[in-house]
Amino acid sequence: MKIFYKTRATATGGRSGHTQLDDGSLGFDLVSFQEEGKEGVNPEQLFAMGFAACFDSALNMTAQQMKLPIASSKTSTQVGIGMKADGSYNLDLDIYVEVSGIDETKAQELVEAAHKVCPYSNATRGNVDARLHVTVV
Repeated sequence: MKIFYKTRATATGGRSGHTQLDDGSLGFDLVSFQEEGKEGVNPEQLFAMGFAACFDSALNMTAQQMKLPIASSKTSTQVGIGMKADGSYNLDLDIYVEVSGIDETKAQELVEAAHKVCPYSNATRGNVDARLHVTVV
């Protein structure tokens, strides 16, 4: 695989610690999802943000390749964490896409095609349950 970009982040203190990019440009105090009301973010929130941005980018690139004249798009990713039957933890994903400028059939085809090229989708495929939700606005 030809690598186009790499970044590095470091975390200390686990879910109740701190994480930041090694170049110092962005950092967050972390809290567990179980620590409601405490200031900070949790890893699932950060993953949801990255996934949503990456998927929306893949969607727009795929629309251009498919020559679909979308007027706008918005991607929201809901990330859950839970325990599997064997006692291990895993993520759960719902990907919500709103698109305008094309009909429902084309929108569904577009989202499914974007799901095949998005790096986050490819990284989680087969490991994480993911559901696609498409709305034409």
